[in-house]
Amino acid sequence: MKKVLTVAEMALRELLRRRTVLLILLLLPLVFYLSRRGDHLGQSIRFVCLGLGWALSTAALFAGSASRAMEPRLRLSGYRSHHLYLGRLSALWTVGLVLSAPYFVLILVDQHDVRYGSVGLIMLLTLAVSAPFGLALSSVLPRELEGTLVLLVVVGLQMMADPSSLIARLLPFWSSREIGTYAIEHTDSGYLTRGIAHGVISMAVLLAAVAVASGFRLRRRSHLKFG
Repeated sequence: MKKVLTVAEMALRELLRRRTVLLILLLLPLVFYLSRRGDHLGQSIRFVCLGLGWALSTAALFAGSASRAMEPRLRLSGYRSHHLYLGRLSALWTVGLVLSAPYFVLILVDQHDVRYGSVGLIMLLTLAVSAPFGLALSSVLPRELEGTLVLLVVVGLQMMADPSSLIARLLPFWSSREIGTYAIEHTDSGYLTRGIAHGVISMAVLLAAVAVASGFRLRRRSHLKFG
């Protein structure tokens, strides 16, 4: 546990170095929210949750890319692969909770006749999925620009795709649409059940992908060079 906390502290320090990026990520969900608040209050809740997902996924992408240089040294110091990715995930989830708190308060103050508990659940599931999603992308796409473009495509598709279509269901943030419908339009609990199931399954799949990618990358021992 101590090693996980040490990695989490290192990841937080690395993120805090990027103050400008963090400020942009903090304001990004607000832009999403305000873009729909004027004429579609319900849509603004969905959009702010997707904005939170994009922001935390981007932070996770940066954290994963920045960790590549120090991972081999930590591994040689006795850290296992699960210490590394669990530490980064802990740091990212902490950042996500801090990031989402003011937006939940904003919805409490600004929105009426919605199921606030379900809105909070959307945020929690979105954060739970976003961190491993960003780390998984950083494993597949080591360049931050490429990963950011993929995030843009995923979030854009999630916004525009028909929620009942197969492509929408395969995207990681589909749960926010289902639970959002339950919270905003007061539909039956089937939307809530499907949203929770999708969010939990998405998180489990992405966590497994991060664990496999982390273990594979560190087993390659690319830091060892032989003459």
